[in-house]
This record gives sequence, structure tokens and C-alpha cells, in this order.
Amino acid sequence: MFSHIVIFWTDPAQPGAVDELIAGAHRYLQDIPGIRHFHVGRMVGSQRPVVDQTYQVALNTGFADKAAQDAYQVHPRHLEFVEKVFKRVCTRVAVYDFE
Repeated sequence: MFSHIVIFWTDPAQPGAVDELIAGAHRYLQDIPGIRHFHVGRMVGSQRPVVDQTYQVALNTGFADKAAQDAYQVHPRHLEFVEKVFKRVCTRVAVYDFE
């Protein structure tokens, strides 16, 4: 199993950025071949100080292995998501990949 976690900070000057990012992830990413697990959603607030609450959206995807995730990264729909959605509505991103 290869996990690919992406944390997004959206542009506060764009009030609809969170909804647009989530919709764009569903539209462009969720059906890309090789994805075994797909979940995108809003940050959930917490009273626990250890929980990062600075971001707005997280994407959690799972693949059989690193090769499948590498193919996902160059898939035309992933590249389209980056250009048409991510670059327009996000100010920062953090990525966590692990096996």
C-alpha cells in the first residue's frame, strides 16, 4: 500500500475556494486508474492542541504501490486539476507520501 496525503490551504480572498477545490478533486481525480482509496474533505475542528487546524482541505489517496502513484502524478486529469483548480484557489500545499 502506498499512501499519498495532500493538505491544502485555500486562498482566503476566494470565498468559494474550499467548495471548488473539493468539487474539482472529485471531478478530476477520483476516477484516475490506480487509485484504491479516495477521500477528500474539509478540516474538522478539534479541542486537542496537537491537531493542526490551519488548513482547509485534505486529500487522502491510496495506491497499490509507488509505481501506481507515480503514474497518477503524470495522468492528464491530475495535471488538469493542478492547472485549472489547485493553482487558482490554493496558496500552499503539503504532501505526505508513505508506504
